[in-house]
Amino acid sequence: MEIMSAGSPAGPPGQGSRKARGTRRPRRTALALAGALTLTGAALCYDLLPRGGQGSRAPGPAAAPGRAAASGPAGGAPPSPGAPGIGDPLMPLAGNGGYTVRRYTLDFDWQAPLTPFEAGATISATATQALSRFDLDFAGNTLHQVTVDGSPARYVRDGDELVVTPARPIPRGRAFTVHVAYTADPTQQRHRDDAIRDYGWVPTPDGTVVCAQPDGAKMIFPVDDHPSLRAPITFHVTTPANIGAVANGRLVSTTARPGGRVERTYDSEQPIAAQLVQLAIGRFRVVNSTGPRGLPVRDVVPDDLVDDTAEYRSLTPEHLAWLEQRLGPYPFRRYGVLVGDTELPVALETQSLSVVPKDDLLGDRVGAERNLVHELTHHWTGDSVAIRRWSDLWLSEGHARFYERLYSDSHGGVSLDDAMRDAYEQHDQWRHDDGAPAEPAADTLFKVMRYDGSALVLYALREKVGTAVFERIEKSWVSTYRGRSAGTRDFIDLASRVAKQDLKPFLTAWLHGPHTPPMPGHPDWRVDPVED
Repeated sequence: MEIMSAGSPAGPPGQGSRKARGTRRPRRTALALAGALTLTGAALCYDLLPRGGQGSRAPGPAAAPGRAAASGPAGGAPPSPGAPGIGDPLMPLAGNGGYTVRRYTLDFDWQAPLTPFEAGATISATATQALSRFDLDFAGNTLHQVTVDGSPARYVRDGDELVVTPARPIPRGRAFTVHVAYTADPTQQRHRDDAIRDYGWVPTPDGTVVCAQPDGAKMIFPVDDHPSLRAPITFHVTTPANIGAVANGRLVSTTARPGGRVERTYDSEQPIAAQLVQLAIGRFRVVNSTGPRGLPVRDVVPDDLVDDTAEYRSLTPEHLAWLEQRLGPYPFRRYGVLVGDTELPVALETQSLSVVPKDDLLGDRVGAERNLVHELTHHWTGDSVAIRRWSDLWLSEGHARFYERLYSDSHGGVSLDDAMRDAYEQHDQWRHDDGAPAEPAADTLFKVMRYDGSALVLYALREKVGTAVFERIEKSWVSTYRGRSAGTRDFIDLASRVAKQDLKPFLTAWLHGPHTPPMPGHPDWRVDPVED
């Protein structure tokens, strides 16, 4: 995700930028038209109550009769509830315990802008403990039915948790399938007082795009929602014939449906974190080209913006080649830009198809390239190398900002040294206001410290070890952890190994300390006094 900041030509500090099918899928649950189009305020209020508070919704359909096991397999632990979160200190209820997701299959029967529509999610999972019940992250949509392995399951809404009790306990190691039928609410959003602002379903004049970062995927579908948790996704999206649909990955098929409707099936091709999901619906054109070594490049552009955005979109192959020189081969099977006809304050690195607001591509070239390079960089650091917990966000946003700045340095923008000196002067103030780079609070995650403030840490590391060693650290980081999650300690350890020196004291002071350390090689740089 991109936020323009100090030294940016496009805005003041801290402001947001204009930044196959195999087995047959479960039959969709038929919904009465009235039910599909009704979302009451009372339902939404109940769904958004904090966990543990009053107002949890009444149980759904009773579980099918069956003998509940009193204990697990011989010698194993008896069935018990899966944890409602994986324990991330900043978002304790993000993700869920007791299972791993193997695949999501999502069905969306989209009707018209801002109109509720029938939806279903099938979650294929494997139990990592003997489960008496388990949670899914799911917020604000109207539920109709939950089944586990085809049998009705009991369910209850508890804040943003959907608590599911299957008809029979699930043994440890057992594969199981959950299907949730619901009415999706494409008006649903939440707000943060940082760069993200409004997120979730984001309306366009004739459809929608999705901006799920950081925890908005649960407004779209029931999910195991944490950036360290990934699974492949199959999308089945049905729309009127004159409306297009696009999602992460590869278009598998296009099928005519009754009533002049069309179903498109997409496969994410590789596992994907919930915050990186993209689903766009509207009138747009798909523009295909190629990048380095024949990499498919697919841009998705509203019909009336194809020509006006072509100049800057055509730079993607150059950006790919530039980043591959510094970070190694591009880690996914395709890339492209989704031009958002929205008022979004930010661009977003949705996997294999970054969403970039139209204003980012209709302004000056320097600002456009900064945003384009920023979101593309995330595909190495943030998408492929995922963060282990939310306090590691500096690794994702700091790298994206560093390479954005480095590219802009030689392509008409502010010099890297000048941008980093400006960030250095403000660094103590940012520490005071928003926490050290690796010490965010939940409400300061996407403040400027995670952008220029974290890029400054990488700049300091380069100044300490030298450019050649720094470049080896960077390539080793993305090759070692490609397709995995990693955290701050992993980065410090890897940097120390590659540099053949103990960098823990140096990086710990930069990442966790209360004050900004001296900048190697720049004894004249000074930090401005902190103001309350």
